[in-house]
Amino acid sequence: MNDTAPQRLPQPDQAAATSVTRRSARAGRGATVAHNPTPKAGRNLYAAIGVGLGLAALVLVSLFVRKEAFVVLATAAAVVGTRELLRAMAHGNIHPPAVPTLAGAAIIPPVAYAFGPQALAAAVALTFVGILVWRSIGRVRDSAADVAGGIFTTLYVPTLISFAILLVHPADGPQRIVVFILTTVCSDIGGYAVGVVFGKHPMAPTVSPKKSWEGFAGSFASCVLAGSLAVHFLLDGRWWIGALMGCCLVVAATIGDLCESMIKRDLGIKDMSNLIPGHGGLMDRLDSLVIAAPVTWAILTPFVAVN
Repeated sequence: MNDTAPQRLPQPDQAAATSVTRRSARAGRGATVAHNPTPKAGRNLYAAIGVGLGLAALVLVSLFVRKEAFVVLATAAAVVGTRELLRAMAHGNIHPPAVPTLAGAAIIPPVAYAFGPQALAAAVALTFVGILVWRSIGRVRDSAADVAGGIFTTLYVPTLISFAILLVHPADGPQRIVVFILTTVCSDIGGYAVGVVFGKHPMAPTVSPKKSWEGFAGSFASCVLAGSLAVHFLLDGRWWIGALMGCCLVVAATIGDLCESMIKRDLGIKDMSNLIPGHGGLMDRLDSLVIAAPVTWAILTPFVAVN
């Protein structure tokens, strides 16, 4: 007689229940993937589109109701973006003086609109001095990093945003802003669409794994097409100037996106904040635009006459 206890086999109904449970789990996982708007893209497409359209409508209303409303909106964006970057730097143990940095963000864009490029440079320089003086009163440790962080934040957010303010100043300023935003956003849309479908070769895997060379090709094509059409029909400029602007903007927008990703990776954060649903922080959406703004101003100002 064998004293070893016989192995218990699962009862038929128990085995059937286990099988159904496993199939349900697999089906649930498949349903989750199927209903995720764009899992490969890494963000909620529906929320991103809805919020993006809302922001675009807000910008258009401010532009064509009164230019000063756009200046107020851009200045608010500069202050919010500066605050986001200051908070993000704290993750890297960098603490720029908040008061002079935020004050500069609130002052630099209106000064650029009221007095032009030379006053913009002067306001930026005075902000640098304020950051240095403010930080010199207090502890000495890490002062160089804190001052450098404040200077970088001032250059990166309010100074670059102020070039959009310079764009809106001429008589046809609202149209120039539309050309600038439309061309830059088309770079993002073209790269996003082509990259999701065809992206196989990462452009900068250690910085932004989802950005591909195929997506860059889509950005280039859409940006050049949008730039040439927008400059020709909205500003009565030569189409080839718009194409040239598109070539430059696709490079600027890509650099801006990669720089933002590099900053976040260095600080160990995913988004600058959770201010905008589906987008992250404000600077997560302005990363391409802030670098593209001075490039647009530098091309349109000398080569496209004011209407």
